[in-house]
Amino acid sequence: MSRHLRPRDPLFRLLLINLAIGLTAATLLFGGLLALNPAHLRDLILSDQSPEVALGLLLFGFLITFGSAAMGTAIMTIAGRDAPPSGGARMREHPEPVPARLSATR
Repeated sequence: MSRHLRPRDPLFRLLLINLAIGLTAATLLFGGLLALNPAHLRDLILSDQSPEVALGLLLFGFLITFGSAAMGTAIMTIAGRDAPPSGGARMREHPEPVPARLSATR
């Protein structure tokens, strides 16, 4: 059974929203780097023969990285929202104290 993502699917919307968040963060970081000019990065890029290529590659790398990180984070937190953790040993919320014997040595 194959399941395709459709625009009305909640998972599709979740991915699109988080992709937009990641792309916005990447664009803000890119703009911030150019505005703040750390270690004269902007000057170095703009003094090149073709600064468009360097700017394009930098922006593309940020978009891919931040977009996929935001989408991956959204996917990994889906299980934590709805259902309690399954499997493994369940711990009590308030474990009972266990008496312990201590021996004094000299």
